[in-house]
Amino acid sequence: MIRCALAKGRMADGSLELLRRAGYAVEAPAGRRLSARDPEQRLEVFLAKSPDVPTYVSYGIADVGIVGEDVLRESSPDVLELLDLGLGACRLVLAAPRDRAAAPPRPSAEGALRVATKYPEIARAYFARRGVPVEIVRLSGSIELAPELGLAPYVLDIVETGSTLEAHGLAVVDEVQRSTARLIANRARWALEHAALRAFARALEGALRVGIA
Repeated sequence: MIRCALAKGRMADGSLELLRRAGYAVEAPAGRRLSARDPEQRLEVFLAKSPDVPTYVSYGIADVGIVGEDVLRESSPDVLELLDLGLGACRLVLAAPRDRAAAPPRPSAEGALRVATKYPEIARAYFARRGVPVEIVRLSGSIELAPELGLAPYVLDIVETGSTLEAHGLAVVDEVQRSTARLIANRARWALEHAALRAFARALEGALRVGIA
C-alpha cells in the first residue's frame, strides 16, 4: 500500500479529486480522522499541515506527498520532485501600502528594509539578489496586517486573487514566484519500490491529461 501525505485545506480537495480520477477511489477522512484508504487497499492518504508534508515524506513516513511549490522552495527538503500537478495555483508576491508600491524597494540610509512574511528563506533570497539589506519579521498568519499595525512596511505572502491585500490597502510591488502543487517522493522508497511508485505517478499524470482534455 502506498502512503500519501496531503496538505490540508483547499489543496486537499483538489488532490483527492485528482486521485479519484487516477483510479484511487479514496474519500476525504471523515469526522476527526486524518487518514483514509481506498476500498482496494492500494492507497492510504493522511492530512497534514503544508509545511509538514515534506517532512513526512523525507523521513519515509509517507512514500509520496502533494504540497505547494512555495513550501518546497522555503524548506528545501531532501525529496524527489516528480510532477507539477497544476493544482492550487497562486502567486507569492511582495506587497506594500499603495503609496509605496509604485517603486521597487531599494537600499535605504535608514538601515535594513523590514518585511513581514511566513517565507523567510524565500524573502532573504529575493532581496539578496537585489542587493537590498532586509530584516525579516516572521509571522504565521494574517501577514497583511503588518503594515496596517506598523510592524513592517512590506509583506511577502501567497495570494490567489489579491482581494485580501486590496481590503487592507495594499498593492503588489513585485511577483516573487508562482506556485502550484507538486507530487514529491521519498528518495529511498523511490529506489526500493520504483515500479509501484512510478505506476502511481503515471496514473496521476494520465488523470491530469484527461482533465486538460
